[in-house]
Amino acid sequence: MIRLLLSDDHPVVRAGIRAMLESEPDLLVVAEATTAEDAVRSAATLEIDLVLMDLQYPGAMQGAEATRRIRSRPGAPRVLVLTNYDTDADILGAIEAGASGYLLKDAPPGELIAAVHAAAVGDAALAPAVSSRLDASRSSDERLTVREAEVLTLVAEGRTNREVGRVLFLSEATVKSHLVHIFTKLDVGSRTAAVARARELGAIRAG
Repeated sequence: MIRLLLSDDHPVVRAGIRAMLESEPDLLVVAEATTAEDAVRSAATLEIDLVLMDLQYPGAMQGAEATRRIRSRPGAPRVLVLTNYDTDADILGAIEAGASGYLLKDAPPGELIAAVHAAAVGDAALAPAVSSRLDASRSSDERLTVREAEVLTLVAEGRTNREVGRVLFLSEATVKSHLVHIFTKLDVGSRTAAVARARELGAIRAG
């Protein structure tokens, strides 16, 4: 029996995924979490084999950070990200945080079930579209690092360099250095152009 923790802030989504998973005789949802913080706590205190983790939550902590905290504990459960987002920054952030798999919520039921079985034993479980995107981004000179994507995402929100530094605990000089690297990679000369180009490439969310 594979014991699952289902973490998503939308009740309807949780109910649908739970019904789909529990139609399989060897899958059991033992708990649900509505915030990333809840997911971290439940993963640490319950007997869980796999966490199905959304990326976006209304609270301060998001899915990638929750994944990192869960996976940092000895004997931690595996994590399968299940989300609507497929940007380079989201995918790379989740994988670097320790997720075994990354699936989009519009995946066919059979694909989700197969991914759960694979991720539960530590095998890579990437949606075909995500795998292709990851391969393409790794081979591209334009690929932003996770930190560069974080900087540019905050810039896209209209934040100043000082504000970006405060959010990411970086000096203003470091933020400027990241922006120089971003401009060079994307072959642009302004913050606005960098945001537009990154969105066009799918490196950061469209908004």
